[in-house]
Amino acid sequence: MRKKSLKKTMRDLWLSQWFILLLIIIAISAVTAAVNPSFLRFTNLLAVLNQVASLMLVAIGATIMIASGHFDISVGAVVGLSVCVMAKLVLGGVSDILVFLAGVLTAVLCCVLNGALSIALKSPSFIITMATTSVYSGIGLLLTKGVIQTITGKFRFFSGVKLFGTIPVMLVIALGGYIAAFLMMKHTQTGRQIYAIGANPNAAYLAGINVNRSKIKFFAIDGLLVGIAAAMYLSRLGSALPSYGSGMEMDAMGAVVIGGTPISGGKGSIIGTLFGVLLIGLISNALNMLHVDAYFQDIASGLLIIVALAISALRQVLAAAQQRRNAGE
Repeated sequence: MRKKSLKKTMRDLWLSQWFILLLIIIAISAVTAAVNPSFLRFTNLLAVLNQVASLMLVAIGATIMIASGHFDISVGAVVGLSVCVMAKLVLGGVSDILVFLAGVLTAVLCCVLNGALSIALKSPSFIITMATTSVYSGIGLLLTKGVIQTITGKFRFFSGVKLFGTIPVMLVIALGGYIAAFLMMKHTQTGRQIYAIGANPNAAYLAGINVNRSKIKFFAIDGLLVGIAAAMYLSRLGSALPSYGSGMEMDAMGAVVIGGTPISGGKGSIIGTLFGVLLIGLISNALNMLHVDAYFQDIASGLLIIVALAISALRQVLAAAQQRRNAGE
């Protein structure tokens, strides 16, 4: 019995996207370290985690959106607008706590507006957020006149504080976000609503779920995460431009897909997303350590998503085969 249970556990591991990603991370780390031993230095690994801390939070929001059957491709522009709002306030002498709250509120309002427009116009969120991307970027440009807002030495709470003098508070916040998101998706009514609406909104409605209200809630959670990520981003960089969040939405959605969340909705893996983000950050750092041309990093990211989709398809085939074998027993 124990042997059979162990065999089932190992089979489940091989069917888990996060476990496959872990193996890939270990393999890449081993190869990179063999060429450049500096890769495995604690300071370098900590720097990698610190650099992807903002992306980690944005990717949580993307997981919630995709699992619920929605897409928000405006989050890069929202990050850009939020950092510009916060930078202007910092330069105006506003206290850090109010600056942080203003940045988060900006992101929440932008994302909630995306959801409200999608509901009111009965249009896919993908189309709505594609339109609002230009709107939010334009507002950021109007606000800054296209001039970089430098706040060197100010708003340093996120980037300047380290636990035990070593661990960046940004990383602690990001990991805390994953713990909270995992518990929400697994053990709360909101989590059940995410999966139910993503799987079949009509069936969710018939089951008594207020689909539109839930949709607004999902966008609000997404905005909260994006706002915190923007604050961490500004604190780390010390300057702001509307273009600062450009491409972050693609990295976030790429991490979600790599982590095993299907774009069809109804399912989601917070743990898989975490490993997806770590893999993206690791590959970027590894290529730098190996002195690979920077242009190859974009190629590597695209190929990584394709490979992840192939692995997901293979996992589905293996899972279906296993179900047939179990049915035949």
